Amino acid sequence: MKQLLRTNDPTAIAFAKALLQGEGIDCFEMDVNMSVLEGSIGVFPRRIMVVDADHAAAVRTLRDNGIDVDDTA
Repeated sequence: MKQLLRTNDPTAIAFAKALLQGEGIDCFEMDVNMSVLEGSIGVFPRRIMVVDADHAAAVRTLRDNGIDVDDTA
């Protein structure tokens, strides 16, 4: 799996997941439980992961919709 997005913004995560699902790209949100441990104050960023084969299409989908994608992953 490759990291696609890392952010503290819950609306960006929801929007990204909706876009990816609309394109038929499966994604997995990581670090969700960390927000429970921190008290949901948004200190720890969450990550959106996709399988390697879908990474290029996922990057294209998010960039086309104005979401900055992590290039380092």
